Amino acid sequence: MGGLIRLSRIIDRISLVIGRAASWLILAAVAVSSVNAIVRKLFDISSNAWLELQWVLFSAVFMLCAAWTLLANEHVRIDILSSFYPRRVRNLVEILGHSVFLLPLCVIMLITSLPFFLGSVRINEQSASAGGLPQWPAKSLIFIGFALLFAQGISELIKRLAIMRGDLPDPAVKMGQAHATAAENAVVMATNTADKKRS
Repeated sequence: MGGLIRLSRIIDRISLVIGRAASWLILAAVAVSSVNAIVRKLFDISSNAWLELQWVLFSAVFMLCAAWTLLANEHVRIDILSSFYPRRVRNLVEILGHSVFLLPLCVIMLITSLPFFLGSVRINEQSASAGGLPQWPAKSLIFIGFALLFAQGISELIKRLAIMRGDLPDPAVKMGQAHATAAENAVVMATNTADKKRS
């Protein structure tokens, strides 16, 4: 299990580095959008390339940060239901979700997106809009994004199995303790504030 945990840490590091780097593309998309709008209003000049670049930058953020989102446990989930389950059931639900839904979806997307991307490269596909961008860089993001997500899904499975075996601490326990501590601190602060008002 030690080797798998090391592999999981390597995958986590890759997802973190790529995700943090890709998140800066939000700033680039905002800058491109702002400059494009200003130039269009002031000088009545516009370009399809600038418009498409905004879309590509947003797509890059969405696809390249998906693995980082999974790593940070920030993806959409039904916490209201899972919070009522015992820890063992929550772990089994996580394993089932990753192995039955996430990983097969990633495999399907990898299998279908690779020829989609390679076909675009082969014909050097260009935008249908005049002055637009080449299409293959944007299409490559689908394959790259799902490859990263697949790897992160494997990492999450490894960590969940290690947690169930007792080889890793359960982060849910730490989060629960942190929430409890925060709640206790809030009660203490409220009590102190009420005492000060009375005096």
